[in-house]
Amino acid sequence: MGGQDAGPVPPGEHDFALWEKRVDALVMVAQAHGLMTVDGLRRVLEDMGEQAFETMSYYERWVASLNENLIEAGAYSIEELGRKMAEVQERGDTYAAAARADGGADG
Repeated sequence: MGGQDAGPVPPGEHDFALWEKRVDALVMVAQAHGLMTVDGLRRVLEDMGEQAFETMSYYERWVASLNENLIEAGAYSIEELGRKMAEVQERGDTYAAAARADGGADG
């Protein structure tokens, strides 16, 4: 949290997970299409409160901010998001299960 002692920052490189790279790309696309700004991203992050910073990773907070900004911009509604999330959940927990649900191969 801002202003609090966090200890040393390790200088090593961080190897980003694929989903983290995708979140970063989605934020850049949303900004390029005028659906959000860096200030909008930061505003939502700052409104999350201390618990979010203690329980969520950096990119988990980013995806939550992206989502809030897209809803505010009218890209989709909370109801549309809920329907899509339920649809995705029905596909299964793995790529193989999703492929079977979509009629594709296991690989």
